[in-house]
Amino acid sequence: MVIFREMKTHRIFILLSLICLFSCTKPNHTTSGHEGLCSCDSSANRFSSDTAFATVQEALLGTRFKSFDELKSVVNIKYINNNTDSDSTIEKNSKVCIRQCSNGKEVVAVLESGINQGEISDARNGNFWVRLNLLIKSPYAVSKRAELSKVYLLARRRTELYGEGDPAFYDLAQNAAKNINTADMAFKNMRDSTEKGYINSFNHITSQAIITSCFSEKLADFIGDSHERYFHPELITGKFTEDQISDLDEGPVDNYVDVINNMWGQKIGKELKKKYHITRKTLWTPEFLVNYLNDLQSYYSWAFQIGFKPVKPEDELVIRFSKKMNLVIHGVFKLEKI
Repeated sequence: MVIFREMKTHRIFILLSLICLFSCTKPNHTTSGHEGLCSCDSSANRFSSDTAFATVQEALLGTRFKSFDELKSVVNIKYINNNTDSDSTIEKNSKVCIRQCSNGKEVVAVLESGINQGEISDARNGNFWVRLNLLIKSPYAVSKRAELSKVYLLARRRTELYGEGDPAFYDLAQNAAKNINTADMAFKNMRDSTEKGYINSFNHITSQAIITSCFSEKLADFIGDSHERYFHPELITGKFTEDQISDLDEGPVDNYVDVINNMWGQKIGKELKKKYHITRKTLWTPEFLVNYLNDLQSYYSWAFQIGFKPVKPEDELVIRFSKKMNLVIHGVFKLEKI
């Protein structure tokens, strides 16, 4: 405590200096503004009509792909680096461009080195020096710490804050999967019914759409990237082991599908934000949330050629999540039960 008091003024000076120094620094995050780094090769998107993913439009199901090569027949992946394989800093000097063209539209993500969600979590619970290190590495994360905290609350079940049965983004995805009412069309591939099937795709698209609508596309981008970098930094370099490549549930197939679905989620989030005039002051009533979620299900119905029963405002999940959204987005962080 004595040391802390002696250094308090010095630390404040350091923080102010760093804020001034880095306030204009651009964060490393996935963005759609990198068209010059890679182009959409139409030959990389031709596939036989008898493949399991032939009827899927835009959004992807990772469980439809039997190999990494099969994914690359649909998604253009280009690694960009000027390093040798033995370069210890290859990850820091590399980028990967992931681009998909579908239905006359395209999404492109450029994933490069940057902080990961583990570092953000460590800074949230760490000492001054850990937080200072985060500020140096990512001024954007520090400047958006309040919004990141809000998204963290929405993305996790926080029963200690909001009571037993507190819902999260994953629960919305799981509920959408339960609402599928054309099992004969949806589950021709048995892997689609697993957690890595529809639930995973719905989870990424739904969460990214809501973050984009409620906060911003840039924040959604940043969160998606920091998540992927944390678990699989090899995505940036393409330096995968054979075991990673063959692991369809946790390897590059799964993760590049997640990156693409994040981008589609952001596009949908921007469209719904405009459609419903969503702002930081929007009140998320059950009726309002139901309209939003049913629009997402309509997109899933079109993208995956399957049917859904509609979400209803009296659904317990809808009531709980709408109340949680209002508590979190409008800044009410007190220990209040739902």
